[in-house]
Amino acid sequence: MVLAAFLAGWVDAVVGGGGLIQLPSLLIGLPNEEVASISGTNKLSSAAGTGTATLTYLRKVSVEWRSALPLMACAWLGSTLGAQLVQLMPRALFTPVVLVVLLVVGTYTVRRPQLGLHHELKHSGTAHLLRLAVIGLVIGVYDGFLGPGTGTFFVISLVALLGYGFLQASVLTKLANLTTNVAALTVLGLSGHVLWGLGGAMALANLTGGFLGARMAIRHGNAFVRKVFLVVVGLLALKLAWDSLALLR
Repeated sequence: MVLAAFLAGWVDAVVGGGGLIQLPSLLIGLPNEEVASISGTNKLSSAAGTGTATLTYLRKVSVEWRSALPLMACAWLGSTLGAQLVQLMPRALFTPVVLVVLLVVGTYTVRRPQLGLHHELKHSGTAHLLRLAVIGLVIGVYDGFLGPGTGTFFVISLVALLGYGFLQASVLTKLANLTTNVAALTVLGLSGHVLWGLGGAMALANLTGGFLGARMAIRHGNAFVRKVFLVVVGLLALKLAWDSLALLR
């Protein structure tokens, strides 16, 4: 699981989607643990990696805080609600849901359209802010409840629905994703649903993987990392599918 967190940080640093590796690995590695504890431990590791990435972006790219703040506020509300809901989720249902998300987002990664080449906002004023709020709330609920692919969903929504360029969308995505991680971690941590020892070790591994991933990406390029990512996602999907079939038997 620590190795999976390292790989997740490595992948996140380049192409995003590390949660597609980390959460299924926790499901596989902790077969008898309740869903809320798996989710809380995942959030601890994810928050560490996302926090580091956010600081990196803030040092290099200016942020339009008038847009960022309503997005973050609604993302916090949504994630808090999602984290409350996940505590009611039975393990037998959670694994198939993660499997479906794994397949959907993995497939999208293969066929990702090249949007966001230009920064041309489609809306302004109140209409723009309302759309940001809805995006933050809806994806926030998803992240608090489940999580894998959250960063990808934020980027897709900001680019496709609002016209952001990839760079500007990535900055807002990191801020919103850090917010959803911290909100869910707060709820689950206060409820006693975080394995702090394991989560701390995974957080350190996630940070290390992210640091090395950024350096390796420069050396080998995105194509190499995407191949590794898709192979790992495919193997995890097969394992979760096998586990789901075993439950049905």
